[in-house]
Amino acid sequence: MEQQRPPLPPFTEETARQKIQMAEDAWNSKDPERVSKAYTVDSEWRNRSVFLNGREEIVKFLTQKWQKEQEYRLKKEYWAHTGNRIAVRFEYEYHDENGQWFRAYGNENWEFDENGYMAKRYASINDLPIEEKDRKFR
Repeated sequence: MEQQRPPLPPFTEETARQKIQMAEDAWNSKDPERVSKAYTVDSEWRNRSVFLNGREEIVKFLTQKWQKEQEYRLKKEYWAHTGNRIAVRFEYEYHDENGQWFRAYGNENWEFDENGYMAKRYASINDLPIEEKDRKFR
């Protein structure tokens, strides 16, 4: 059994915002192992059209993601919460190996177990090519 990962559900708006900030900080570290520790060992993901199960697949996916999405920078925002669920809107920027910048917009629905680990993450994401001069996150 894993230790608890506060804040724990049921969430208040304040604790939901804390969870969101923790996730943003972890993702901006671009450390797949660190990010994976926030999820249950059998966590279910949908990321665009990719379906993942478990931390091992999450680490592999994120390692490949950040090899392609260079200078990645993410901002997450609170949308709503109830009980053990949090809804988030986000945007992030990155460039590809050719130097083309993108801004990705999306929404995530999160479901947590009783110990504060994310058991389900469903992300819908759209990418928009942008000029370097139009970046918001530096």
